[in-house]
Amino acid sequence: MEVINMNIVKIIPILNLPIIKETDDLAGLICEAAERQGTPLQNGDILIVTHVIISRAEGNVVNLDNVIPSEFAKNLAAQYDRDPALIEVVLRESKSIVRMGEGHIIAETKHGFICANAGVDKSNVPGERNVAPLPRNPDESARRIRRRIKELTGRDVAVIISDTHGRALRRGEINVAIGIAGMKPIRDRRNETDLFGYTLRIKQTAIADELCSAAELVIGQADEGVPAAIIRGYPYEKAEESSARDLIWPREKALFI
Repeated sequence: MEVINMNIVKIIPILNLPIIKETDDLAGLICEAAERQGTPLQNGDILIVTHVIISRAEGNVVNLDNVIPSEFAKNLAAQYDRDPALIEVVLRESKSIVRMGEGHIIAETKHGFICANAGVDKSNVPGERNVAPLPRNPDESARRIRRRIKELTGRDVAVIISDTHGRALRRGEINVAIGIAGMKPIRDRRNETDLFGYTLRIKQTAIADELCSAAELVIGQADEGVPAAIIRGYPYEKAEESSARDLIWPREKALFI
């Protein structure tokens, strides 16, 4: 059986980041904030960044006052007592609608993620009528941040872009990975042996999702204002070419849609 030397794993919030705006050097601001608080990024760190500040830095923010809703969006909005402009943005971000009911829209995004409102987020977005869709290419967003950190500090880190998702048959939300760079998102444990010598046949651990949920313990969804965190001490498998799409079940194997 493979034995991993597990060190103490630390989860470090990145505090006192400014309000992120379009064209901001997000990686530079993160590096500066980490340095300022005495926890500069180190080789082997994993940086978790929430999707909302990625979208804001990339200018992927929509003012609902500028959206002209379709008749379909208007009908849905009337049925569910929702803002028709918001419904229109959700529809534009969707590849398909998976479920609708009781005011909720569960959609498959153009990336292939299945989540509420196609990932369109109002929380932590400045401006009463502004919303932030998911980044257009979260994997590439993660790669850009990773490259920029390497350029600024010389440090080799992995980067994960996170989002908050619900789960089929489970209450509450957790953070999951929607973009990744520098590491494999899944640890394949097939053919390892367990405590009693049995060979594992199907065990594959979604470590990228687990790391995102761990980071959410210090990342603030409300007034804390912490949009990023460092995970330090977790031994991961490096990969120059990786994608959060590897975490998505092919539709023919997805049992809940």
